Amino acid sequence: MKQNLAALGAGVIFGLGLAISQMVDPAKVLAFLDLAGNWDPSLAFVMGGAVIISFFGFRAAAARIKPLFAAAFQMPKATDLDLRLIGGAAVFGVGWGLVGICPGPALAGLAFGLKESAIFVVALVVGAGFANLTLAKPVPKIPVTD
Repeated sequence: MKQNLAALGAGVIFGLGLAISQMVDPAKVLAFLDLAGNWDPSLAFVMGGAVIISFFGFRAAAARIKPLFAAAFQMPKATDLDLRLIGGAAVFGVGWGLVGICPGPALAGLAFGLKESAIFVVALVVGAGFANLTLAKPVPKIPVTD
């Protein structure tokens, strides 16, 4: 129960941050990507603030033996790049550039009843389901060196 409440609290804080910074507004994100037109640098400041806070958060977590509400930290073990990861990143980037929405802001936008967010979330669920059905077999790994 404590883990779920902590996750809910973190999600609410994240969503509020996205709403306050107006990152739930696709036009704001697209204005950041419009380098040749009416460029809006505010997304860079939002990302910079997130990086600074994450830096200190990860430092504090690294100093702990275990998380507050779990028996151990859960860290990803995969280190290889594969075609699925690269393809997914490319599709994500193109989609973000075309419509100015990504999953976090889309979910936060649902709380405000944004039509664009609802359409995006439905497309996200359908796309994820399609990917799970069509990409069930393993894909070749691309070794990564440090």
